[in-house]
Amino acid sequence: MLETLICAVFTLLPDYLYRRYVQGKRIGHEITFFTVWYELRWGLVTCFMAAVSVITLLFYYHPSTSVVTSYFRTVTILPQVGGRVAEVYVVNNQDVAAGEVLFKLDDASQQAAVEAAERRVEEAEAAIEVSKAELVAAEATVEQARAAYELVEDDYLRNKELLDRNSPAANPAEVQRQANRLAEREGQLHVAEANLGAVVENIDVLLPAQKASAVAALEQARSELDKTVVTAGVAGRLEQFVLQPGDYVNPILRPAGILVPSGLGHARFEAAFNQLAIGVVKPGMIAEMGCAAKPFTIVPMVVVGVQDVVPSGQFRPTDELRDPAFSLRQGSILAFMEPLYEGGSDHLPPGSNCIAMAYTSNHDRLAHDDSLGTGQRIFLHVIDTIGVVHAAGLRLRMLLLPVTSLVFSGGH
Repeated sequence: MLETLICAVFTLLPDYLYRRYVQGKRIGHEITFFTVWYELRWGLVTCFMAAVSVITLLFYYHPSTSVVTSYFRTVTILPQVGGRVAEVYVVNNQDVAAGEVLFKLDDASQQAAVEAAERRVEEAEAAIEVSKAELVAAEATVEQARAAYELVEDDYLRNKELLDRNSPAANPAEVQRQANRLAEREGQLHVAEANLGAVVENIDVLLPAQKASAVAALEQARSELDKTVVTAGVAGRLEQFVLQPGDYVNPILRPAGILVPSGLGHARFEAAFNQLAIGVVKPGMIAEMGCAAKPFTIVPMVVVGVQDVVPSGQFRPTDELRDPAFSLRQGSILAFMEPLYEGGSDHLPPGSNCIAMAYTSNHDRLAHDDSLGTGQRIFLHVIDTIGVVHAAGLRLRMLLLPVTSLVFSGGH
């Protein structure tokens, strides 16, 4: 509409003025509803061609989109284990901090498991103390067996020496009996030393391993007990949180509510432009945005990134060949925009639906590129100038948005 009106000022209006004041033709007499085409044909044709040209250049070099929003992801409040709710510490729509306790599940079985694990740890510690006492007894047994062995060994060596000297005081039968007793005492000493080694192995290896296993079981039981206390993973606001004591929640099928993280969706907006704008929309491009949440506010934006793939081309491998003819929808170019000034979009709630206009600027090229010809400079000036039409159109749409939304669309 604006483009046509502006073009009419330079085409249709001069044609009419010429007919009226040069040729003397008047509206209602020579210029009627039936003769307007013949009388103003040059102006109408020129206006139509100029309007089409301006609209084409305008929407190509200054692309617009009505699909702009700020995406954010919610956090589903789920316990790590299923159970019945015992206590609820927060209410719906409450702001919570990261780590704040939300609710607690019935933990009777987990408490019992912790108690059993603690008793097993105490048993392992008691077994270590008992083994220390057994170690003292085993050392005493070894000393006793060694003393008995040395006593028999002295008697055997003395009588053996006498027997080797053929002394009449030596009795061969007695020497043989003492040798047998010495072998017996040696075996008893080896048994005592083996028992001592077993006690030492229990104290140094087996019992510490059993205690470590019991401690690990205790930590696991405490971890399971901690899972009954559900906390907020991030700071945010609780939504759809109507949990009551006695409710049953499950990590798969029965969530407790939704947590909307704070600070997300305010600083970045995603805009879907037509594929024709792929050669125009670039990072650093200035844009303007208007949202239904603030209909009389224009937010200056800047394009900070452009997605380098078209979503309509993605596919998931299946057992059927993909036919491109079934891709009926043309994919869009996704551009990421942020406020040009810090805090410029803080007044917009995350998820706001907006419209945006991006503007091509050739100012730097015109100022520094000396290789441009006169025709090119005129063309680039025209491109930059007609962006004003888009800016005016955006402001007009935002002014009329309450009327179009509340009156002509039935208030929906």
